[in-house]
Amino acid sequence: MTDFTTMQILAPVRLGKPLDVTVDGVLDRLRLTLVSAGYAASFVPSLVLAIGSVLCLALGPALGLGILLAQLVVPATAGLTAAHREVSGRLLGTEIRAGYAGSARGLRWMRDPARWRNVGFLWFSASGGFAMSLLPVALLTMPLTWLVLAVTASGWIWLVLLVLSGPALVAWWFVTPPLVRARALAERAMLGGSRVARLEERVERVEVSRAETLDHSAAEVRRIERDLHDGAQARIASVGMSVGLAEKLVHTDPEAAAALLREARETTMDALDDLRSVVRGIHPPVLADKGLSGAIEALALALPVPTSVAVDAGRLPAPVESAAYFAVAECLANTVKHAAATRAWVTGRYDGERLRITVGDDGRGGADAHGSGLSGVARRLDAFDGDLRVLSPAGGPTLVELEVPCRTP
Repeated sequence: MTDFTTMQILAPVRLGKPLDVTVDGVLDRLRLTLVSAGYAASFVPSLVLAIGSVLCLALGPALGLGILLAQLVVPATAGLTAAHREVSGRLLGTEIRAGYAGSARGLRWMRDPARWRNVGFLWFSASGGFAMSLLPVALLTMPLTWLVLAVTASGWIWLVLLVLSGPALVAWWFVTPPLVRARALAERAMLGGSRVARLEERVERVEVSRAETLDHSAAEVRRIERDLHDGAQARIASVGMSVGLAEKLVHTDPEAAAALLREARETTMDALDDLRSVVRGIHPPVLADKGLSGAIEALALALPVPTSVAVDAGRLPAPVESAAYFAVAECLANTVKHAAATRAWVTGRYDGERLRITVGDDGRGGADAHGSGLSGVARRLDAFDGDLRVLSPAGGPTLVELEVPCRTP
């Protein structure tokens, strides 16, 4: 219940139509006022940590006490800014990443631009950000304060105070959504990392993903070679030997020669099945014939768990379809093996820019995103700069969200 309430409170800011006065509009502005009050309350820790950051610089070179103080201030600042990234990210409907260059041991944090942006955020939160967030709270509570004063006032003053309550509520109605959104945008600009840092992080991820993809490709080549050597190649060699013996016996013992040829024909069929099995491991024929949606539907039909499929993806580049197909197959295999689910589902769509697929089940939950199965899926998607997100609380349900950027011609 707490998680649901938190998600409702931190739902994305909707500016909407300011003149559309409805119950939903009032509840939404009350929600944003509560968020704004939380922003304003962070004034105290922000100011304390901002002063502490200045003391770290002042005491570090002279007495060495700054290093000790930084062991408290820098992690506390990272924790506070992480909370603000989470809140502002949810309000904006996006993820705000820190982009730290490394650890904060000793005075290493002084060489990290992201840590300096944290310090700048502390001063913003303790000054302009505090005033920005306090205004919606003040405008909402002002009429109540004046009402109390009006009750205790004498003469005509109470009437003046009541009249002034109306403009305060009107101002609160109009300024609350844009102010909360402006605060969230300001925090994203300060805490979201620079463009260079984001590019460096992306390049690093691509390098790691490339190395893992090369390792995976080499392992796949070795597997294919082993399957061909142990399966089709051995059977084809057997066919050659059988045909050679039949050739020698065709005149002296026709019946034995015919038996050898029948055996060779059966072995040829087995070799063909082996080759088809190898091909399916590389690129399933159903994927080439029916596309990603049809391939996932065919995959779901063979599962012992009832699985519904609603994927609207059209035809995508073959590498993307293959990666998404095997990722979904691994997720469904995990559902069958570990989830103890009574039903599962796969939903997804392609919006012209990104392919988004969700694999879910009503099982017992507790899926580990770092386990061997899901981590393998994540590595497969990393090759396409894709993302994997897992939501699997104890007791279920489990939701695995796959996202792959893909632009079709």
